[in-house]
Amino acid sequence: MLNIAIIGAAGRMGKSIIQAALDEPDLKLRGGLVSPASRAAGTDLGELAGRRSIGIEASGDPEQALAGADVVIDFSLPTGTDAVLAACVARRLPVVIGTTGLTDRQRAALNYAASQIPVFYAANMSIGLNLLRSLARTAATALGHEFDAEILDVHHRFKRDAPSGSALELGAAIVDGRDSRGPAEIGRRPGDGARESGAVGYASLRGGDVVGEHTVLLAGPGERLELVHRVSDRAAFALGAIRAARWLAGRGPGLYGMDDLLADE
Repeated sequence: MLNIAIIGAAGRMGKSIIQAALDEPDLKLRGGLVSPASRAAGTDLGELAGRRSIGIEASGDPEQALAGADVVIDFSLPTGTDAVLAACVARRLPVVIGTTGLTDRQRAALNYAASQIPVFYAANMSIGLNLLRSLARTAATALGHEFDAEILDVHHRFKRDAPSGSALELGAAIVDGRDSRGPAEIGRRPGDGARESGAVGYASLRGGDVVGEHTVLLAGPGERLELVHRVSDRAAFALGAIRAARWLAGRGPGLYGMDDLLADE
């Protein structure tokens, strides 16, 4: 039995992970951390996610929320990442982090934590999206610089970071596939002129309740290739995070990601 605690339990992804975990017979929810000021504090985790009561309440106290956990799954806001990492390092708890929009300083903190405990980080926990990243790298290698690269991400109106973390990872895969570092062109404005050769372009749309869509467009002379991934339900991210938690349990300190998981299974 794998005991998990969820950080950001009152958020959309936190609730999705609670729902998915309750359907997995080898998992047991041990706690859920929310902001001390959250109205969700003191609410049963099962009821918080629209399910039956499980007798465990969401808490604003890390000591209570993380007690008894084997692995922590964090989908909170970037502003809380430092505290999450510090709490997990202090308790020697492996942590799966799906929070996007991290600063360079926070990524440095991520690397430090990974020298002490197992840390699994992915900007997108969807298995399909991570396969798209692999396909984008392969396509960029085959097509080379004659094909312009554009990446479009579409998300719900509440998403704060743009381009999305997943879009940036797709761009990094293209750069890696070409074995060169092209400039990033984020958005297009009047007066920008022609796109620079070798650049990776990014465009972001925000609206409605779109869970997540990413398109990689590689356009060359007389033809173009489009690779598209769409998520229709947040359960895809939740199941990916749970798969990562299972994989991470029992591993040594280090910074791991979806490439490690997929290569190992």
